[in-house]
Amino acid sequence: MSSAREKFSTQVTPETLEAVRQIARAEGRQLQSIVDEALADVVAKHKHLRGSQPHAIAAYRTSHGPLGALYRKLAE
Repeated sequence: MSSAREKFSTQVTPETLEAVRQIARAEGRQLQSIVDEALADVVAKHKHLRGSQPHAIAAYRTSHGPLGALYRKLAE
């Protein structure tokens, strides 16, 4: 991982920010390392999706509109 850093700004809900701060404190880490890890996870997830079968991803995206509520319920 590169040691160079770039500042940026974003907004999150107060609850999310507090939860992330608690994680950082509990793990003895800086907030920026938690955010960096989260962003790296999102990048890795998207790279993985691009490597998936295109027809499977297309079918999922097509079904997500009418079945989105069901998918969320199943994820619980």
